[in-house]
Amino acid sequence: METVKDLLLILVASSLVSNVVLSQFLGLCPFLGVSKKVDTALGMGSAVIFVITIASFVAACIYKFILVPTNLEYLQTIVFILVIAALVQFVEMFLKRYMKGLYQSLGVYLPLITTNCAVLGVALTNVTKGYGILYSVVNGFATALGFTISIVLLASIREKLEYNDVPEVLKGMPIVLITAGLMAIAFCGFSGLI
Repeated sequence: METVKDLLLILVASSLVSNVVLSQFLGLCPFLGVSKKVDTALGMGSAVIFVITIASFVAACIYKFILVPTNLEYLQTIVFILVIAALVQFVEMFLKRYMKGLYQSLGVYLPLITTNCAVLGVALTNVTKGYGILYSVVNGFATALGFTISIVLLASIREKLEYNDVPEVLKGMPIVLITAGLMAIAFCGFSGLI
């Protein structure tokens, strides 16, 4: 039976303590590629929140009601990838039609959500940990929230770095990787929470 305490623990653990980007190092491609501007990072984070949360729900339902009763659990990875790809296509069509600026700023990184290992990682983690549907949805939302927090933080730092005197040898991706590493170290401080 789900308790509020357990759900809050999953929320804090998945978003801060075991941050998908800064402690598990999943989803680094959009994390590094879309984190130049806060607005774009926030848009990517919102898209990832939608995709991971809905994918967690749909994947948990398919796993529980179709794959387990028919003894087809070995197909979980293929099924989860198909669910994720369909959701990303939906998000892409929605953004292209209603939010053209965000669609263009996300560029190639929007379809890359399909192959973002963080999205598939959450679906597989939910199965591995034996989460029910509600726990899966909360874990998916919390993981995506952690992704959004980290990408928006990196984007805000990168915007400030544009106005700083960074040594020539560190300009561009080297300073971004150093910043991401320092953020990962800082997020290790949350490990004492749970």
